Amino acid sequence: MQSRILALGACALTLLATTSIAGAQTIRIAEHRQARIDALNTVVPAIEESLGIEIEVIEYPAPERDYLTRLLTELRAGNAPDLFTAPRGQDVADMVASGYLAPITPDIQAWTDYDQLFDVAVELVTSYDGEIYVLPQMLNVQQIYFRRDILEEHGISTEQPATWADLLDRAREIREVTGAYALLFPSGVTWGGGAFGEGFQYLMAGTPTPELAGEDGTLNLRTDGVRDALNFYADLINDDLMPVQPLLGPEPWVIPKYEMFPAGELVATTCGSWCYIYDWGPESRNPIPDVTQAVGTWAMPGQDGGVHVMVDIDSPWAVNADSAELELATQVLFEIGSVEAAVAYAERLGNIPARRDAADNPDFQALTALVPVHANVENGTFLRTAPGFSVLAEGVARATDALLRQETDADGAHEILVEYVVNFLGDDAVN
Repeated sequence: MQSRILALGACALTLLATTSIAGAQTIRIAEHRQARIDALNTVVPAIEESLGIEIEVIEYPAPERDYLTRLLTELRAGNAPDLFTAPRGQDVADMVASGYLAPITPDIQAWTDYDQLFDVAVELVTSYDGEIYVLPQMLNVQQIYFRRDILEEHGISTEQPATWADLLDRAREIREVTGAYALLFPSGVTWGGGAFGEGFQYLMAGTPTPELAGEDGTLNLRTDGVRDALNFYADLINDDLMPVQPLLGPEPWVIPKYEMFPAGELVATTCGSWCYIYDWGPESRNPIPDVTQAVGTWAMPGQDGGVHVMVDIDSPWAVNADSAELELATQVLFEIGSVEAAVAYAERLGNIPARRDAADNPDFQALTALVPVHANVENGTFLRTAPGFSVLAEGVARATDALLRQETDADGAHEILVEYVVNFLGDDAVN
């Protein structure tokens, strides 16, 4: 299958230069969450007119765990749509290993807009074998978001914390002075992949052993850095610095992110650029007035110094390796990679276009909270992934869940993580 796909690369490039395709072929695209569906639908008519095709947008379940479950079920059954997204960058390697994604290396490198992609975006989607399987349309740029207005009101410093200890000391001061919960790191089983992508990786990037994926494909989990990261969670929980009960519910992000933070009952949380628009912006369910002034950001401090702005791929687009319309689906893939499509997603979700030239788009320039984040993308930090990362992410969720329930300490959580990954992947897969 892979050699057949690669052999079609030259034909796909020829098709990319055309403006129409004979007949009314249909390309099926999976998308989830209403805001994402709305963004996609803004560009569907132009793609249909340009290529002379029909596009069917299929609505999948909104929660990412449910979306991925249905997608993987349909991929295994051979009836998945022609185009879809991986929920998170950490899911890509396992989907590649299962043979679900068509390689697009020659196509993307010959794409006329390839040079507009940020270097970090290309690095993020390039696997260890040098192949590219997904198109980086949008980026997650993540930091710690804090209520500047509340800290200033109570005379608490808004300066960038220098180390983990400094951040924890600031959190303790916030809790003592304001009475509010101080700092949220996504945790627990029901938060799913976010326990890794929106929290754990922030910490790992600042340890002496940041790379979880070894050059040989093994996962580096038996390290002091992993244990120390879990000990940071234990400190947050044991010192009552973050709300625990909401994290044990079915939608653990709703109460702390959408209710407590706007109400000032939670003062700081990990989040991404999307929070200025999707979580707390004027169109959100519980907007914070003058949000870009009321809410500031800190980069994640390193364990012993340095700062890290985490960059990851947001729901990268892929072509189904078993698509009956492989060439046409590849063509549509690059249409979705346009500036117009990226800005439509940025407007509705607050994530950052992976293209440099989005900065010149008037509609993007109007998103004033996102413009400086976009300009700083090249300075971001990221962790490379490898096959088994989806298992690793689930292991992190389970380890932090045990901490939330105070069933163990950091050492015990470390054992839970390692044992979970070993049970799924084998002892040889873990260092």
